[in-house]
Amino acid sequence: MTTMQIRDVSLFVKIIGRGYPLVLMHGGPGLDHSTLLPLQPLMDQFTLIFYDHRCNGRSDGAEVSSMTFKNLTADADALRQELGFDKWAVLGHSFGGNVALEYALRYPQNLSHLVLMNTGGDQWWVNQNAPELLAERGYSAAEVGAARRFYNGQLTPDEYFPIFVKFGRAYFSHQSLLYHPRLLALAHKVGLDPPVKIRPEATIFGYSQLLKGWTVMDRLSDIQAPTLVIAGRDDFLFPPEHQAILADRLPNAELVLIERAGHNPQDERLDEVIVVIQHFFGDDNQG
Repeated sequence: MTTMQIRDVSLFVKIIGRGYPLVLMHGGPGLDHSTLLPLQPLMDQFTLIFYDHRCNGRSDGAEVSSMTFKNLTADADALRQELGFDKWAVLGHSFGGNVALEYALRYPQNLSHLVLMNTGGDQWWVNQNAPELLAERGYSAAEVGAARRFYNGQLTPDEYFPIFVKFGRAYFSHQSLLYHPRLLALAHKVGLDPPVKIRPEATIFGYSQLLKGWTVMDRLSDIQAPTLVIAGRDDFLFPPEHQAILADRLPNAELVLIERAGHNPQDERLDEVIVVIQHFFGDDNQG
């Protein structure tokens, strides 16, 4: 683990493994690379580049208002250049998938493969559809209201954890909070190694400003890279119907749904996720 001066920010970076470079863009906004560390078994086939987006996790040096897609994608490509890779594969989870889609549209010449995990091309699915889906699944009015506030950035930093824990169990196929140490860690109940570094101000800015009205659905046909769309079938943020639309509009995409998994299949069904990703790249990881 190290920090690297990339453009105007100090990015927190962790590089492990050997083989073709695969950069992992974490979700959030407001979380960090540790949410994707379960994917470390891929290090036998790839050089894995974990990093924290600007204004997220342990990356410092810029105001939260600088967290634009222009900067987020430019940071990633500057990191690629600094590490000496002509091309790399990109895996984006949730918000990281939004960044990955923007990267694919802005830097297509530097992308060999794209993996989109539990993500989407239109923020409507999170801002509006997700709370409605929770209501359909029998969640209480208080839980639905908390989700609606959270995903529209209508909260203060001090409200982050109290609001999140009201509906946090919806992230997983298994509904017991006690079953998910990572979810408990987000609620400051237990620690993880490494601990999750949460930046509520990035969450608030991301949902209230950066992602408000965001969509790339009308530009997906421009992405020519081979693409894997993978998601837990029980995800409430980007449910199967959106995954099907996303995969259909990407010219070279395949869709895989992981059964008995929610928004974080890398936590609930890691072995299956690893196999799907390996199968997507096949024996030749050189792009």
